[in-house]
Amino acid sequence: MKVAVVGATGLVGTKMLQVLAERNFPVTELVPVASERSVGKEVSFKGKAYKVVSMEDGIAAKPAVAVFSAGGSTSLEWAPKFAAAGITVIDNSSAWRMDPTKKLVVPEVNADVLTKDDKIIANPNCSTIQMVVALQPLHKKYQIKRVVVSTYQSVTGTGKKAVDQLMGERAKAVKGATDEYPMAYKYAIDLNVIPQIDVFLDNGYTKEEMKMVQETCKIMGDDSIRVTATTVRIPVMGGHSESVNVEFANDFDVTEVKALLAAAPGIIVTDDLVNQQYPMPKDAHEKDEVFVGRIRRDETQANTLNMWIVSDNLRKGAATNAVQIAEYLLSKGLL
Repeated sequence: MKVAVVGATGLVGTKMLQVLAERNFPVTELVPVASERSVGKEVSFKGKAYKVVSMEDGIAAKPAVAVFSAGGSTSLEWAPKFAAAGITVIDNSSAWRMDPTKKLVVPEVNADVLTKDDKIIANPNCSTIQMVVALQPLHKKYQIKRVVVSTYQSVTGTGKKAVDQLMGERAKAVKGATDEYPMAYKYAIDLNVIPQIDVFLDNGYTKEEMKMVQETCKIMGDDSIRVTATTVRIPVMGGHSESVNVEFANDFDVTEVKALLAAAPGIIVTDDLVNQQYPMPKDAHEKDEVFVGRIRRDETQANTLNMWIVSDNLRKGAATNAVQIAEYLLSKGLL
């Protein structure tokens, strides 16, 4: 199968190549695509070097599937052109997520909505993906009414520039380094917490927060679920963490909740208080699963649960989820 990775030289694009190789997706020919300034550069896949090609050449190569991680404006311009050539596009940007004509998919939750006619498929926001993976089995059993989520998001979610800022600040603080480093954020991120991800909207929430609100309902196919979010950037790498408070229509047993989560696809329950075991970003790093722990009843309100959710945002939150969509399409003969 001929596969294109659009944005192949970026942080997520590089991770896409890694995940495609690790999961042994049946790539017979790789077509790495990037912007004009990256054309001619080489990327490595399964020990072989491939030259990066332009958008036009990527379409001309006629891959069966193109996984996009090149930003919203690029996706808006080029995804329809790939789709018009009969290529199935799985897009990692925010460009198509809330388009009512496009499917927004997390395979563990709603892969069954996909058909052969879906030529542009949206990959959700990283923080939404890990949350809905954990919410879905509980929603089916107890019916979710409301979700309150606060996120603790890795700098890797911003990209290489943010990683360089964090490492530059740390080198300066620890070693007295004088090298210049880029500023991805307005403020220092090392030894700090920034309660803003993306731009502020008229309602006082950030775009990232509203993504979680809107995408959750669309993915889970239930507009009655009320979601409120506060998204925060913290100086870690390895994954995003989330404190999630969920109110259900029906009561639950905590032991049963843990069993439901442990049996659900893509979830690992790490919840051993005696041995102080709970999910942390460093444990989720380079893993494809969603880790859930600190599962406990909210004692202030009926039918309400607290839990802590952690996942590698570059893998399950981006690359792995996109590759899983492609795997599902292939398994159902939709590619």
